[in-house]
Amino acid sequence: MNNLSTDEIVRYSKVILMAFISLFGILVMFSNFTDYASNYEYVGHVLSMDTSLKNPNIRYRAITSPMLHHRIYWLIITLEALYTSFCLVGTYQLYRKIKQSAADFHEAKKYAIIGLLIAIFIYYFCLQVIGVEWFDMDNSEAWNAKDWARHIVDFIFPLMIYIALKIEQ
Repeated sequence: MNNLSTDEIVRYSKVILMAFISLFGILVMFSNFTDYASNYEYVGHVLSMDTSLKNPNIRYRAITSPMLHHRIYWLIITLEALYTSFCLVGTYQLYRKIKQSAADFHEAKKYAIIGLLIAIFIYYFCLQVIGVEWFDMDNSEAWNAKDWARHIVDFIFPLMIYIALKIEQ
């Protein structure tokens, strides 16, 4: 451990943390492909708003078409695959440039940052903004992923800041 400088440890930590979020993406995709039915059921209930408090003033927002449920779910799966792919490539690029100059290492961050931005779009904008604020997901006792999504964003957003910072030399 004494052979590594602080700058090297910072670089390795960025690679390792990107590997963590990449593994998370792989596990989420695996779950979506191997347990499509239960994850589809979740999307269907949120979009249908059939388990929320049934506020009549917002019922017009419900999407009850199973065809649209499938399409929206596949859009989510596609975005998850995209963010995971970018994060994996970003992890590889960071690792590949770990011994290079600070400028080269910093330039290698672009795929990681793009992947993290897509992940924030999914877990913050899609789930928290659209799911909670538009489809009233937080008022469903059975199909509420607000806290789950918030915990993911609570990891991803600071990670994106940490990755983007040019602190290594």
